[in-house]
Amino acid sequence: MISYILKKIIYAIGTLIGVVTVIFFLFNVLPGDPARMMLDQNEDPEQLTIVRAKYGFDQPLYTQYLYYLNDLSPISFHASTPANYTNLSSGKYNAVSLITVANTTVVLKPPYLRESFQKTGKRVTDVIGETLPNTFVLAISAITIAIILGILFGIISAQMRDTWVDKTIQIISTLGMSVPSFFSAILFAWFFGFVLHEYTNLNMTGSLYAMDDFGEKITIQWKNLILPALVLGIRPLAVVIQLMRNSLLEVYNQEYIRTAKAKGLSTYQIIKKHALKNALNPVVTAVSGWFASMLAGAVFVEYIFGWNGLGKEIVDALNTLDLPIIMGAVLVIATLFVFINIFVDLIYGWLDPKIRLS
Repeated sequence: MISYILKKIIYAIGTLIGVVTVIFFLFNVLPGDPARMMLDQNEDPEQLTIVRAKYGFDQPLYTQYLYYLNDLSPISFHASTPANYTNLSSGKYNAVSLITVANTTVVLKPPYLRESFQKTGKRVTDVIGETLPNTFVLAISAITIAIILGILFGIISAQMRDTWVDKTIQIISTLGMSVPSFFSAILFAWFFGFVLHEYTNLNMTGSLYAMDDFGEKITIQWKNLILPALVLGIRPLAVVIQLMRNSLLEVYNQEYIRTAKAKGLSTYQIIKKHALKNALNPVVTAVSGWFASMLAGAVFVEYIFGWNGLGKEIVDALNTLDLPIIMGAVLVIATLFVFINIFVDLIYGWLDPKIRLS
């Protein structure tokens, strides 16, 4: 098991290095001067020179890449030379010095995702820390809806196989997998938040936290969570329905289910005690993958509903070319995606020794 865990850790590190490399070069080969993006219309030659030196933009691209790796690494190197970027950036860390050799100090620190171009002096980690919890709330709510309703309708569909009820559920689930999230978000916002607002009391836009009319108190608006959670949960809900139905039908053909029926057990008892537990394995696999995907897939849903999460922050950063926020957010999402999948692999490896051996 230890060797299995080590292999997964090495895989995670290699994957993240690849992700960091792709993110850096993808955004740094774009046309435009990052220093000008930061200063917008207020730049002059002297300011541009200062900003380029401060953030290392005056260095060759490969040197900037090494600086970026140094910023992200928990163990990094900092020069004592005043003009060196690694010296200028060292003040941004809560660093612990490990050893000093010549003019270089090795430090232990948290990853540094740099500072926003547009939000002067604000760290990317602070921006992500303010918005990521809202995205987690939205993703957890959506996946909970998908699990509960998906299992319920999957059971109903399997029990009423080839009837009009089964066919109706299959058509709806197929549509759920086919319709893009941004389209269903617009449709739900318009229909339930505008057309039926008098009956639903739901808003077209709104986030989890809202300031009262006097600007003195922040309140939690749970009703604003309903529509974005439903929209974000539509596609995984459709997948869970299909998997649950097909898995149950396969389980129903097993010998122990026929034995349970011969003993006179009710349908409810058979599902609860025998069929459901064995039919949930593919559902667990799908749910784990979808939860990781939701963190990235919430971008359009959050933006359309005005939900102040990481997805909306990414869109706003794209509109203002705030590269550090875009790069940091993509990197955080990729890291979460990798570690969630590795965590699921470790659980499967613990449950099934054959997976470890393979």
